[in-house]
Amino acid sequence: MLFDSFPFVFFFLTVTTIYFITPYNKRWLLLLFSSCYFYMVFVPIYILILGFTIVIDYFAGIYIERSTGARKRLFLIFSLIANIGVLSIFKYYNFLNENLEYLLHGFGLKNPIPYLSILLPIGLSFHTFQAMSYTIEIYRGNQAAEKHFGIYSLYVMFYPQLVAGPIERPQNLLYQFREKYKFDYDRISLGLKMMLWGLFKKLVIADRLAIYVNATYNHPEYQTGLTLIIATVFFAFQIYCDFSGYSDIAIGAAKVMGFKLMTNFNRPYFARSISEFWKRWHISLSTWFKDYLYISLGGNRVSVPRWYFNLFIVFLLSGLWHGANWTYIIWGAVNGFYLIFAIISRRYLKKINKVIGLERVPKMNQAFQILVTFILVCFAWIFFRANNLNDAFTVIKKIAAFKGPLYMENPSMLIYSSLGISFLILVELKKEYYKGHFSIFNSQYKSVRYLSFAMLIIAILVFGVFDGGQFIYFQF
Repeated sequence: MLFDSFPFVFFFLTVTTIYFITPYNKRWLLLLFSSCYFYMVFVPIYILILGFTIVIDYFAGIYIERSTGARKRLFLIFSLIANIGVLSIFKYYNFLNENLEYLLHGFGLKNPIPYLSILLPIGLSFHTFQAMSYTIEIYRGNQAAEKHFGIYSLYVMFYPQLVAGPIERPQNLLYQFREKYKFDYDRISLGLKMMLWGLFKKLVIADRLAIYVNATYNHPEYQTGLTLIIATVFFAFQIYCDFSGYSDIAIGAAKVMGFKLMTNFNRPYFARSISEFWKRWHISLSTWFKDYLYISLGGNRVSVPRWYFNLFIVFLLSGLWHGANWTYIIWGAVNGFYLIFAIISRRYLKKINKVIGLERVPKMNQAFQILVTFILVCFAWIFFRANNLNDAFTVIKKIAAFKGPLYMENPSMLIYSSLGISFLILVELKKEYYKGHFSIFNSQYKSVRYLSFAMLIIAILVFGVFDGGQFIYFQF
């Protein structure tokens, strides 16, 4: 069930209404059954996969808490193998098999391992990582094992963030399912505003940008350099509005019922470095890799070469997490290279800044850093969006050549897309630098607030693209 569909609107209103008239001690049951239905709308049989990992991790958590030493570690390993095993079979089996076939072909051998005709369960990477954080936190002593099977199941299956996050930690979410949340007008109003803004970003900006991006990136060999530059910039805003729009809807839907989910995006395109970008982009995943992989590898408390290795391997695996394709792996590797290069060149860049005098003009220096970071991010997005590596390198070559006119089969589409991006930048600019200033969306006057959101609804209905396009991160 897609967040930007009318069936979801009916589902959300129905579940939320019943939620507030249901006794507190029975609400977990309503949410669990609702979440199961929400997930089964996609592919019903895949609920069994979720059920399998839920049972494994529920009992693993209990036995990890009761055990010590090697036995405790064994139960954790068992849980991790079960989760990673399911993820590997459904997401990486055919990818690994395909690469094995290429390798064997080079030696003149045939690959005896068959391919599997399986569909990737929607959101598998997200709820797998959330389940893994549960057993890891119990192992580390930061979380008590949840004895209520239904509550634990809801932790994994909570419908607002089931499909594409945010990837929550057990200590942030589990206890909330026992809290008594009352009907609160201000909280509900804030949650609905977040959902509305998320829908605007998805339907009016992201899905309209997708038309141009898809037409360009699906046939890069026929495009000009300028067209591909525009498409790459459009994709940067498309994926941001698509994913952050989903997060806004998820966080807003949870907030309406009283639940607080972690912030997943914090205006990433205002970042002044790649390091800062990753503190602002997909925060729940970035912190997951930091907490459970980077720190476990030693973080920066090791020798310098090992530190660089830790950074690079984390981003390489982050790329692989996004998809079973070499384009995602290269995307992760590029971002890892950015971070390592920034550390190595830090001293020299400071000297260059002093020589050219940028440090004496702070605002210009900040704008320059934001622009450079955005360009680097956009270059990496080429690999993320391209259908394959050959297409990615074709895009890069065409952009480098910078020949030919701009593709403008439908000028109005470019105008609407540019206006949508401009409006987004103005809103985020205000949030980033003018937080205390007047805003029509949070005006002290009710009439102004109601009018502004009425206009937002009208804009969605008039300019929104209702083609049933799913959110980009659903495929992960």
